[in-house]
Amino acid sequence: MSIKLDIVTVERLVYSDDVDMVVAPGSEGVLGILPRHAPLLTSLASGELLARKQGEDDLSFAIGGGFMEVQPDKVTVLADAAERAEEIDLNRAKDARDRAENLLKSEGLSLDELARAEAAIRRAVVRMNLAEKRSRKHPRSYE
Repeated sequence: MSIKLDIVTVERLVYSDDVDMVVAPGSEGVLGILPRHAPLLTSLASGELLARKQGEDDLSFAIGGGFMEVQPDKVTVLADAAERAEEIDLNRAKDARDRAENLLKSEGLSLDELARAEAAIRRAVVRMNLAEKRSRKHPRSYE
């Protein structure tokens, strides 16, 4: 038995397929979703979302917060930002973290600017961790 998983952002459909289990970074902790789960609507934190398919490697996604709706046969993730682990450029993630950290050092930031910079750091760290995890699991060979 499987459950349909759709991961979408404002810009694009990131992923859509049947999976056996979804593990998501809920705002109150990690959530494991199996087929026939009770209906649920929850907010998501920045973190790694895993899609598990029997007999295949887990699919990893960097999620930058958002919402998740769970129905017995479908999970819909509406993410502020989302990308597959293999799409993440480690250098770009590090640059994003550095820019956000430099912004935090600025004086006179509004509370909104401060919150945005902190969220950018969290997203960048998630992306960096996933990229590094993937590179350990699937090292690239260079000629």
